[in-house]
Amino acid sequence: MFVAIVGLACAGKSAVAEYLESRHGFQRVGLGDSGAGRSFATPDEMLHFVTCHWRSNFVTLDIDTNVLVDVFEKRPFFLLLGVEAPLMQRWRRAQARALAGEQVPLSLEAFVALDDAVLYGCAPSEEGDTSADLSSLSLMDPSGAAVSASLPDAPSSLASLLQRCQVRIANTFSHMTELHAHLDSLALPSTHRIRPSWDTYFVRLCTLAAMRSNCMKRRVGAVIVRDHRVLSTGYNGTPRGLTNCSEGGCTRCNGSAPCGSSLDECLCLHAEENALLELGRDRGGAQGTVLYCNTCPCLRCAVKIVQTGVKEVVYQLEYSMDDRSAQIFADAGVAFRRYVPPF
Repeated sequence: MFVAIVGLACAGKSAVAEYLESRHGFQRVGLGDSGAGRSFATPDEMLHFVTCHWRSNFVTLDIDTNVLVDVFEKRPFFLLLGVEAPLMQRWRRAQARALAGEQVPLSLEAFVALDDAVLYGCAPSEEGDTSADLSSLSLMDPSGAAVSASLPDAPSSLASLLQRCQVRIANTFSHMTELHAHLDSLALPSTHRIRPSWDTYFVRLCTLAAMRSNCMKRRVGAVIVRDHRVLSTGYNGTPRGLTNCSEGGCTRCNGSAPCGSSLDECLCLHAEENALLELGRDRGGAQGTVLYCNTCPCLRCAVKIVQTGVKEVVYQLEYSMDDRSAQIFADAGVAFRRYVPPF
């Protein structure tokens, strides 16, 4: 695994890197003369090295732009990790580091200006701003060495980079032991971070399918698989040829009927029904398949799932009819379980 850590000044990036080194045997790598354990002159050299040693674990603080992330994220062992912390907490850390290194600490105004520049890629320009020349500002790293702040342009701003992180950590802790305990709970070195399990993969596909829903009551998606191969997907909404529910096609869903009531008046097909119908048309039926759904199937769907021969149902979110559906599946010998995320 190769972990690249990004974040604002004094958020705790070095602390997280040191945790990975001391607790999980990661090796620090860097670009140029960053002071990392092993340094490389170019990103391509670093990429070649970590690729040749992909079975080992590495961590870096030097992949901090979108351009660099584009180079590395194509590798299946790469993880982008964001570390964040409250502004005042980071400013106090910066003050403490500066004083420990016998440096003049930044004022809160200057620290905020630097934050804005790094986060959004733009320097302040208002009249009377005392921090207009941010290129000369510097902070102290944990070792006491001065770290110059390079100001990115907007496309390389940290805000856009944080949006790409697979994991984001909120470091609000006052003591290192608390941070380490939190990091332990995240299981950062787990291979599931970079390659999800089958359950996670199919549940995420359900979530994606649900984005196509046009039902006014809730978004639901379903996926039917056999031998880990997707056979069909479905989402809830009005049948083909009818006006979408979200455009007024279903009077019941667009009215004031509470969830679970007046279902006999609802025109919307449920996600599970849609997936079963699609599968039955030309893919050999649902016999012996596994049905994933981001919401527990209702009673009417449970009956149809049993009748079509589905052997297992995996759901993520609870629904008001869970107990009744569970009983139907138990009586019919259909395995029924709730998906629990690994982290």
